[in-house]
Amino acid sequence: MKDLANLGKFQDPNVTAKGEPRAKVSLTHPETLWFNTGTLCNIACANCYIESSPTNDALEFMTADEVSDYLDQLEDRNWNVREIGFTGGEPFMNPAFLAMVDQSLARGYEVLILTNAMAPMMRPKIKAGIVPLIEAYGDKLTFRISLDHHAAAVHDAERGVGTFAKTLRGIHWLSSIGARLAVAGRIEMAESEAEARDGYAALYAKHGWDIDAQDPGMTVLFPEMDAQVEVPEITTACWGILNKHPDAVMCSSSRMVVKRKSAAAPAVLACTLLPYDPQFEMGATLKEAEADVSLNHPHCAKFCVLGGASCSA
Repeated sequence: MKDLANLGKFQDPNVTAKGEPRAKVSLTHPETLWFNTGTLCNIACANCYIESSPTNDALEFMTADEVSDYLDQLEDRNWNVREIGFTGGEPFMNPAFLAMVDQSLARGYEVLILTNAMAPMMRPKIKAGIVPLIEAYGDKLTFRISLDHHAAAVHDAERGVGTFAKTLRGIHWLSSIGARLAVAGRIEMAESEAEARDGYAALYAKHGWDIDAQDPGMTVLFPEMDAQVEVPEITTACWGILNKHPDAVMCSSSRMVVKRKSAAAPAVLACTLLPYDPQFEMGATLKEAEADVSLNHPHCAKFCVLGGASCSA
C-alpha cells in the first residue's frame, strides 16, 4: 500500500505520476552479491526497515548449500563480483552462517558481515569459529557493526536499553582478535554529519579501535528509510539534472538473495532495502536478475539517488 505522502506516485514501473519516463538502472558492474540469512534477530529495533525481531521469520534461514549454489552461478554467469555480503536479521542466529562465510572466503571473495555484535555473535562456539577465519583470511573479512549513534542514550532509544554497552563488548572482542571493523550509523540521529563523524572518532579513539570515522566506507551513515516522507520520483531527465549516473546507484552493482518462508527455493531481489515488495523480485536465478531495475519506490529516490547511500563496503 502506498503512503499518503506520495499518493499517486510510484505506481507504474515505466512512467511517473506526471507521465514522464521513469528512470531505470542496468546491472552494469556487479560488485556485491548479498545474502539475507533470515529475518530473525535477537532484538527488535524501533525503525528496522526489514522488521527483524525474535519472532519474524518471514525470511527463513538460508542454508550453506543454497549459498554455494549461487556462488556457482556467479562463476557460471561471469559476474566477477569482489564481495559477498551477509545481512539479516542477525546473521549469527543462522546455525549455518559460519559455513557460508568460510565457503565464500575460500572461493576468494571479500566478505562483509552486517551484525549487531551482541549475544548471538558472542556465544563461545561462534567465537571459536570466528577466530580461525580471521587468522586465515585477515582483512578479506569485514565486520560492519550497527552502532546507530556514538552516544549510548541515542543508540539505546532505537535498539533498547543496554544494547549500546553490549555492542561495545562485541566490538572490543573483535578488535582484540584483529578483525577488520567498520560501523554503520544513522545520519538522521546525528546533529550533523560532521559532528557525528567527530563523535564517532572520539569513541574510536577512547577505545583504541582501528576504524576511520571520516572514511564513508568504514563509518557508514545511512539516511533514514521512511516511506512516509514525500520524495520526488526519479525520471530519466534526473540523471542530468542531478549530475549523477545510473552506475552510481546500488542496483547497478548488487543483488540480494532471500529465502521466503515456506518457499521451495530462494529468490533474487533487485535491492537489499526492499525485501517484501514483489515488484523487486527478479526470479530464482542470477540470469533472471540481470534485468533492468525500475526506480519505482520512495527508497530508490531518498536512499539511493538523492541520499547517495550504498550497503556495500
